Amino acid sequence: MNWLLREETSRPTFSLPPGVLSALARRHLAPGAQLAIHHDGETVASEVGELEFRTGRRVPRDAAFPIGSITKCFTATLAMILVADGDVDPDLPIGDYIPGLGHLGGRTNLRQLLSHTSGLADISGMEDLSTMTLRRYVVDHARHASLVLRPGTGFSYSNPGYALAGLLIETITGMTWAEAIEAILLRPLEIKPAFISLPGTTPPAHPVATGHSVNVIAGRTRPVRQSAAPAIAPAGALAVSATDLVKLGMIHVGAGVPSLLPAAQAARMRQAVPCADPFGLADGWGMGLAVYRHEAADWVGHDGNADGTACYLRIDPADGWVIALTTNANTGAGLWRDLLAELARAGIPVALPRSAAPGGPPTGPPAGCAGRYANGDAEYVVTAGSNGSIHLSVDGENFVPLTWHEDLTFSVRDPSGGQQVFGGRFVRDPDEPGTGRIHGIQVGGRLAGRQFFRQAASPAGRRLASAG
Repeated sequence: MNWLLREETSRPTFSLPPGVLSALARRHLAPGAQLAIHHDGETVASEVGELEFRTGRRVPRDAAFPIGSITKCFTATLAMILVADGDVDPDLPIGDYIPGLGHLGGRTNLRQLLSHTSGLADISGMEDLSTMTLRRYVVDHARHASLVLRPGTGFSYSNPGYALAGLLIETITGMTWAEAIEAILLRPLEIKPAFISLPGTTPPAHPVATGHSVNVIAGRTRPVRQSAAPAIAPAGALAVSATDLVKLGMIHVGAGVPSLLPAAQAARMRQAVPCADPFGLADGWGMGLAVYRHEAADWVGHDGNADGTACYLRIDPADGWVIALTTNANTGAGLWRDLLAELARAGIPVALPRSAAPGGPPTGPPAGCAGRYANGDAEYVVTAGSNGSIHLSVDGENFVPLTWHEDLTFSVRDPSGGQQVFGGRFVRDPDEPGTGRIHGIQVGGRLAGRQFFRQAASPAGRRLASAG
């Protein structure tokens, strides 16, 4: 393990036992990983393994890892820079800045887009992603008809929402999203740009890690290609190193980087929006950052998964900690959980991950939950059996029996281990709280809104129609 200090002459005030990152990477079969930790003016960084499995190409400190959804933190930071400059009012309708959005333009704003409270579905038009430009995708798919709930009334994680925020950046700056990110944010932070599958951008001069699909049971590791689409680049097209993520996190530590983003605007990114309940993802959500409650202090950050990579950023603004991990394997989530436990044992007051749990002992299903629900291209079908059992199918795959708990949460049986694991929850209509009507199903932070069923041609449809 190669530990690197920002100030070679100083001794770090924190450390991990030697070999921890290497051991964790081996345990989770991750070909390579980077870890960077900042506190009290010092940054300690470590990198282990290979850029690509069995190539012998070691992971250097400046290697860029595709960070997936952590790209949203960069997009949100750039948007808040425009807010600080007076170019955008986050509470004005987005249609005041971008023409051609129709009814949606008058109903949603930047605050809602950045906090995932715009009501927009996640991914629509999957077949169009590889060929569409950002603007064309937004115009065709970020529409009023794509809403799964009324803007400003609840949380539903949305990549198209960040595509729309990216189009706002392009409209205000007169540059492409990639040009604006590089010129306004990355260059001042001394981050070398690397964009994934984004035409018109300069190929990076520094190495980029390859993602890997790891089958732990079979002990098989395979490299995978990145499939990031230009149409939603502002939601996930960046590749950076762990030390680069720390540079971004420093905007939220101490005085921050006032020449780039005033402290007041940085604080707005960390302040949980009242209606943003990212059930199962975090404890709250601000204008670009997830909020993780901790007994000592609140942490903020984001998780990011690209094809075969898993990356993490956590920031404790009160005590000045920034922690960043990049891995080039789909098993990085398990590595991250184990790493946090090691960090806690080393005295770093990081918030440990809390798995979402069902609300209490098993109970009967709520009335009126059977039906069809949709979020963009994803379809959820809930059916009721003759014995009162409830089953869930996602995109036509299997009908899994649900175990119900209080607060409309449900669990499912994990086929690999046989244990009951958290599945999600149903939500009641926020616009008609007195009726108790089931409005949607929330899984992985994404809300699928209830749909009207029109025919019962398929077996699933016939079961749904008979369930009433």
